Amino acid sequence: MGAGGRWVAREREGVILWQVDRWAARGIVHGVTARLGGVSEPPYDSLNLGLHVGDDPACVIENRRRLCRALAVPPTALVAGAQVHGAEVAVITAADMGRGALAAADAVPGVDALVTRDPGPVLFGLFADCVPVLIVDPLTPAVALIHAGWRGTAHEIVARAIRTMTDEFGTRAEACEAAIGPCIGPCCYEVGEDVASRFSGWLKPALAERGGRLYLDLRAANRSLLQAAGLPADNIWLAELCTRCHMDMFFSHRGGAGRTGRMAAVIGL
Repeated sequence: MGAGGRWVAREREGVILWQVDRWAARGIVHGVTARLGGVSEPPYDSLNLGLHVGDDPACVIENRRRLCRALAVPPTALVAGAQVHGAEVAVITAADMGRGALAAADAVPGVDALVTRDPGPVLFGLFADCVPVLIVDPLTPAVALIHAGWRGTAHEIVARAIRTMTDEFGTRAEACEAAIGPCIGPCCYEVGEDVASRFSGWLKPALAERGGRLYLDLRAANRSLLQAAGLPADNIWLAELCTRCHMDMFFSHRGGAGRTGRMAAVIGL
């Protein structure tokens, strides 16, 4: 964990949000939800925020409304991408507000990273083991939200997001701050040779062998990618919480054998 940034859990309006203390002190709207404080029934209990997992849509909409009350933003501020485990980046403006907020059909198609410099939009992504990466450019200002599974990580999606911010907004990577949220840890993320082969070269240190099995550290891989993109190590803050180990607090796709809810990560100016 870099200096000056620490992930802490806060309860607001019955919803538990994991936030970076430095950003919270600045009033930046952001956080990663826990699975508690909603209305969904098992196995989606209880704050499931994903409309695509088989839960009652009415429960999911109520859960999203509860999240928005906790953030003190209207539901129409949310902007979601239709995540495809890829590496595409979308530039979001105020005109996109509400896309994917209350229906999956109108989400921004085919993207796993959202960036904006407009005040108003609250970038919204769904997670259950994959890595939420939140970026703040305090100078422009601008923000990014990235959904980084193993495929997105292998395709260096965080670097693509930073390049997009640089090209579109004039962002300077060395001035940015990044927070890597709760995700499946290297303790639990066993992978096969097919996945491991995608992490050769300079990303190979993210792999470890234990007892003849291979384990991938997606947190470490994304931290390395952020540093390679120009972020100082002290500006990158990790939540060292494994979603698979802490299923009482988080949803885990692996832990739930594919049938589980989704947390949300959010950030906005």
